Amino acid sequence: MRDETIAAMLLARQGDARPGLRSRERTWTWDEVVRESAARAALARELRRDGPFHIGVLLENVPEYVLWLGAAALGGATIVGINSTRTGAYLEQEVRHTDLQLVVTDRAGLDLLDGLDIGVPRDRFLLVDDDGYPELVAAHACEPEADASVTPETQLLLLFTSGTTGASKAARCSQGRLAELGRNNSAKYDVKREDVSYCSMPLFHGNALMALWAPSLAAGATVVLARKFSASGFLPDVRYYGATFFTYVGKAIGYVLATPEKPDDRDNTLTHGFGTEASPEDKAEFLRRFGARLVEGYGSSESAGMIRRDPQAPPSALGRPAHDGVRIVNPETRETCAPAVLDGHGRVTNAEAAVGEIVDVHGAARFEGYYRNPEADAERVRHGWYWTGDLGYVDGDGFLYFGGRSGDWIRVDSENISALLTQNVVRRHPKIVDAVAFGVPDPRSGDQVMAAIEIPEGVRFEELDLPAFLARQDDLGTKGAPRFVRVSHALPTTGSGKLKKKELQLDGWRTSDPVFRWAGRGSPEYVPMTGADKAALREEFVAAGRGRFLP
Repeated sequence: MRDETIAAMLLARQGDARPGLRSRERTWTWDEVVRESAARAALARELRRDGPFHIGVLLENVPEYVLWLGAAALGGATIVGINSTRTGAYLEQEVRHTDLQLVVTDRAGLDLLDGLDIGVPRDRFLLVDDDGYPELVAAHACEPEADASVTPETQLLLLFTSGTTGASKAARCSQGRLAELGRNNSAKYDVKREDVSYCSMPLFHGNALMALWAPSLAAGATVVLARKFSASGFLPDVRYYGATFFTYVGKAIGYVLATPEKPDDRDNTLTHGFGTEASPEDKAEFLRRFGARLVEGYGSSESAGMIRRDPQAPPSALGRPAHDGVRIVNPETRETCAPAVLDGHGRVTNAEAAVGEIVDVHGAARFEGYYRNPEADAERVRHGWYWTGDLGYVDGDGFLYFGGRSGDWIRVDSENISALLTQNVVRRHPKIVDAVAFGVPDPRSGDQVMAAIEIPEGVRFEELDLPAFLARQDDLGTKGAPRFVRVSHALPTTGSGKLKKKELQLDGWRTSDPVFRWAGRGSPEYVPMTGADKAALREEFVAAGRGRFLP
């Protein structure tokens, strides 16, 4: 039951002398965090105008960001985290949609917004690196208290979804939901008062807020900030702060593991981390190299709490459904899917019957919706159920597995191929930093498997010897090897560090990045696609009457 607020959790830290927030420049006790937040809440109330009390924050992971989160909680405002990786018209449209009346940023953010009409006049910007800013905040110092309007239903966040598979949407998050997540996740991820929580994931994303900041607030743990994620700076930061807990996305783990191994890597304070999309192999390697266990979870900015962790779960499983309302269903019939039959390599042998969409038949009432987007609301809530848009399957022992996003099962030669399985296999390669797999149209029928891989600067695709590597992966299957491979040293990512899968899939083999094509039989190899090869392939589509499948 959502009967607590973030404001109440923050006020409970008043008088707490334990460090609550640290940067390289300064440490704040929890009491100081509360008081500094109260001063900014008073400033925001003074500047408030009619309309939605929405405050945009465009900053890196700096203390001011956290203090304005506290200010919004106490003042009854909503923080809209502006994604600094967006630019131009996309950024303008995204920000303008959220009806801001105040923007908290710095000179770098001001430059990013220069020339864009986001609906906020320049005199409604607060620059945290302006010479007069500290004095302005100090002038609003006051005894901390929550605004009388604050309830568990008060909206605290508008979180833009990561946009990995389409346009991002602003998901609503109330104070009650974030407080509930803070309590639940501090227990689920084992965040205790003595922990030091290292935050290098961007604070405009749910990963940092729901899995690190709110649980640390609930437990009274210390939050330490990295301005932005850096693979080379990760371990030095951990040692500097004495960090014990952190959050991640799979790509970040790949970058850290790609740094040169040193004999003293295990000489650090880390005990555990939480995130998504780290493979079982990466989890084992991280534990071996750094001595810290990684806990994988499932959730989103819109919903959480659907999976219950189980120590007996197989390495690739998420856990068990948290309650009987969490089901895997056929999205057309709404019938519960059959249990998955797994072969000796963990592959689903009855995908047609077992793989379906993850739903929560009781979750519609808990879904708080998107801001000014009834179409997206209707897509999430249908027939009174909450639909995640994600695929999954449950094995015979009741363990639930993530099956990928909608569209991640590829039809190859009338057989269902898991893009997620191919992706995880390709990611095992020691010289591949990150990878994503997806289906691209076949010129005659169905689809073919394509992968986009990111390799370090100085590494050539030929050095990977990818055909031989894939041939050694017993769990891949004969049709799972990618027929096309896009190669890059910097694939496009979202602001939270996830690969832009939809964009990569739309590009397909028509990208300007080098693309290699599977060729030959018996001992196949990857050969580079030339412009003439691409033109010839396009003609194959036209000749077969499938030109409509190409943009």
